[in-house]
Amino acid sequence: MIRFQQVSLTRGIKPLMENADLTLNPGEKIGLIGANGAGKSSLFALLRGELHADLGEVDFPAKWRMAYVAQETPALERPAIEYAIDGDVTLRKLEAELLQLEGVPHDATEGVRIAELHAALADADAYTVRSRAEQLLTGLGFSEEQMQQPVASFSGGWRMRLNLAQALMCPSDLLLLDEPTNHLDLDAIIWLEDWLKRYPGTLIIISHDRDFLDGVVNVIVHIDDRKLKRYSGNYSAFERQRAAQIALTQATYEKQARQRAHLQSFIDRFKAKATKARQAQSRMKMLSKMEELAPLRAAAEFSFEFREPLSAPNPLLVMEDVVAGYRVENPVDHTSVDKPIVSRINFSLQTGQRIGLLGVNGAGKSTLVKTIAGELSPLAGVVRLGKGLVIGYFAQHQVEMLRHDESPLWHLSRIAPTTREQELRNFLGGFNFGGDMVTSKIAPFSGGEKARLALALIVWQRPNLLLLDEPTNHLDLETREALTMALAQFEGTLVLVSHDRHLLRATTDQFMIVAEGKLQPFDGDLDDYRDWLFKTKLGKAEAAPVQARTAAAASAPVSESREDRQERRRLEAEERQRLSALKKPIESRIKRLDEQMAKLNQRKTEVDGKLADPAIYDDANKEQLKTLILDQAYLAKELEQLETEWLEQQEALEQISI
Repeated sequence: MIRFQQVSLTRGIKPLMENADLTLNPGEKIGLIGANGAGKSSLFALLRGELHADLGEVDFPAKWRMAYVAQETPALERPAIEYAIDGDVTLRKLEAELLQLEGVPHDATEGVRIAELHAALADADAYTVRSRAEQLLTGLGFSEEQMQQPVASFSGGWRMRLNLAQALMCPSDLLLLDEPTNHLDLDAIIWLEDWLKRYPGTLIIISHDRDFLDGVVNVIVHIDDRKLKRYSGNYSAFERQRAAQIALTQATYEKQARQRAHLQSFIDRFKAKATKARQAQSRMKMLSKMEELAPLRAAAEFSFEFREPLSAPNPLLVMEDVVAGYRVENPVDHTSVDKPIVSRINFSLQTGQRIGLLGVNGAGKSTLVKTIAGELSPLAGVVRLGKGLVIGYFAQHQVEMLRHDESPLWHLSRIAPTTREQELRNFLGGFNFGGDMVTSKIAPFSGGEKARLALALIVWQRPNLLLLDEPTNHLDLETREALTMALAQFEGTLVLVSHDRHLLRATTDQFMIVAEGKLQPFDGDLDDYRDWLFKTKLGKAEAAPVQARTAAAASAPVSESREDRQERRRLEAEERQRLSALKKPIESRIKRLDEQMAKLNQRKTEVDGKLADPAIYDDANKEQLKTLILDQAYLAKELEQLETEWLEQQEALEQISI
């Protein structure tokens, strides 16, 4: 059990916790959330013993083994798989001691110790450690060839995956994971989620991925107002409980405010009257003893919207027999060699399409998006662009392309040189760049603030085609939700690559998959994609955490045969795909009808408002009145027709679902 008892912690001059209490039970899977700077990483440092509370105590069993992800990765020549196995420190110590004893002459006492070491190594699963490491690295996206490459050859993101592999290799009772999905793509996240569900110890995760939290955790700890508040359930359950708590507290606050106002009113009226003095004094005491409640408010919501595109060419672009890839220069004779990644692309983008691109790491999703964006020239084939096409492109490493020695205002004025500075400042203020921040160098900005700036630059350009490649990297939950809402209301065309499943579900209505060097439609949803991943790439990476295997084997019920299970899942998948194919056009039509009705209702409200103005009935406004009456009749008729069709489509959708 982990206990925080009256813990207070200050970093610099900023108090992070004040008299915070919290109890966490063994085996719970906890999501730790809170605003940036609230103290999430500091709480991890308390548990690791790197920080000490100013007041209070943090306790958990001394015998617990703790694992966490190292933040630094040395540039070693050690193979990646050996580096991952190094995470099991106890195993490595046993191996080192055995190697030392076996390398020198030994007597009977040392012989006994060698036997003990062999037994200890067997208990530590030393003879399966390499296959377990291979399964972990496969799940995290490493190929067999990459597993043998030196750690120094990998980029920063891949080194963080190696550090994560080390933490998962370490047998532990308490596992601390700080943003484990930041450097992972969708297939690795799906695998990690599956692995963590079976982890038998106590797990605490800091994450901004709500679907990941929903899939793994059963407790949420919210750092709010320098307290640790525990909620049962996953992130979605926390949101519901939090909303109810805010509503209840606000109602209580308003009730108390009315009571205080009533008491104060009585005191003000009667404190000077001798006949009422005693009652006034009594009410003054009541008022002084009444604990003043503060209104509980959610954190200030950040929101923005994409401006309506200026044009809508259809189709936006057409690709015929395109080969997407790279031209690599031979360092010896400087000749160029084509390296195709995705071939025979025949693809057109129509106005209003909302496509999610799926595919395992390295399949070519980013290469395809770069080719559509014009960042890469096609190796073969033809790309035809629609007249008036305006592309908004957010690259996977967009943040790194910003000028860190310049300000947000400088970045925006560079793409809008003729716009007044005040207008640019107002626009940036909508993205929470206000005051001195708008003219400050962005070098010290957080990753999330830089990503927000990159999004602001895209929004300004009013694109009719958005190409977004992992736009949520570095974004906190609040900004991710704002992006999700903005994309859901975007009136242009969208192509999205993301590991954030909530974003994919909420903003796209069809999926395409890049696999085996080809681009093709994917008939199914993200659950179907998960099944496909485990049948193909992740099938050999399904090993459970070593601590859970014995218990799981002992308690596993007798189940259907592998062949029966495969056949059942195949039939279920076929049925899902059949229903999905039937539903999709109806759901798309319902969505469009909703949008049209919303616009017509807005126009009708405006017309009704003008007709409610007595001045419109003056003789001077006869023509305008006639136009408004005709508009009102037209809008009412249009709305009636749309509502009738909406009901018919809903009925059709219900029939399919029966």
